[in-house]
Amino acid sequence: MSARVVIACGGTGGHLFPGIAVAQSLLDVGGDPLLIISEKEIDTIAIRAHKHFRYELLPSIGMPKIYSPKMLSFGFKYLKSYFFCKKLISDFGADAVLGMGGFTSLPALMAGQRIGAKTFIHESNAYPGKANRVAARWADIVLLGLESCREHFSGKNVEVVGTPLRGVMRKSYDRSQAIEHFNLSADKKILLVMGGSQGAHGINSAIVKSLGNLRELDMQVIHITGPTDYNRVISLYEGVDIRSYVEPFSDHMQLAYVAADVAIVRSGASSLAELSAYGIPSILVPYPYSTDDHQTLNALVYSDAGAAFLMREEDVNPDELTNVLCQLFDNNNEIHREMSVTMRKMAVIDAAENICEQILLNSK
Repeated sequence: MSARVVIACGGTGGHLFPGIAVAQSLLDVGGDPLLIISEKEIDTIAIRAHKHFRYELLPSIGMPKIYSPKMLSFGFKYLKSYFFCKKLISDFGADAVLGMGGFTSLPALMAGQRIGAKTFIHESNAYPGKANRVAARWADIVLLGLESCREHFSGKNVEVVGTPLRGVMRKSYDRSQAIEHFNLSADKKILLVMGGSQGAHGINSAIVKSLGNLRELDMQVIHITGPTDYNRVISLYEGVDIRSYVEPFSDHMQLAYVAADVAIVRSGASSLAELSAYGIPSILVPYPYSTDDHQTLNALVYSDAGAAFLMREEDVNPDELTNVLCQLFDNNNEIHREMSVTMRKMAVIDAAENICEQILLNSK
């Protein structure tokens, strides 16, 4: 069975890349996807690598606080976006509308239901974002990345499907070639450091303070700094004799995952889905200012399962980091192996296919 599906997925990488993964899976089974993305730079850059997809641009419309003077402008933009989506969905003849989160997806959901298309939202996090909490009232089916989120959508038709992985994250790669790509040694442990699209500065600062300890532990580092912090971080590495690969942004994250023995990262849902796919024991440092502290709730899912360590940003210091790394690699790496197995068990490799199945089964 085929379906014409509008996928509203713009605004952040955590919404966009899973949406692209679902679109590809739909194409693979004969479906016809149309993407709605935002005008943000991350969207326009990412879509260039997927020229075979049809897409439309919708202005980003993040909702301000209810009593903010910006609410008037938000309301005007929202109405404009709603009528744009309504015409687009109608002209496309959509059987279904899927919102991947964020306020870019909300007008598409409302318009889709108004027109009579089947409506779905996908929530990757342990605690739903504000946009999805609002959008749920216009969704026929709520699709979740994590079981722990189910309680927040009581009374709704809910299916746990996992968080879709980018196609490049689902392929096999040779570890020795991955290590060679980063000009590192296969004889030493490799720590992957990345701060995500927000809040990299705190993790970066903690790691550069710990470089001496990491050198004493005979570790190597792949460090993705983020663009704004790169010059500061690379200058600090130059003063320490430690084998490393430092860059502001990586187009080869799949190789970084293959090479890494352990990761210290934020706990965004997409990052966690990718880490679990590669079975990487992780030190999770939630972004302190994430909405509703949802990154801490994400991290707790993995730390409670025994797949990761949870550390507050203020607790990441050379002594604590050394202590955790020693735990991981003591006793012939036994704890590392156990955590790797647990992390891999939490992966949902076929999440995109699961979402497609739900859409095809439930669309008109």
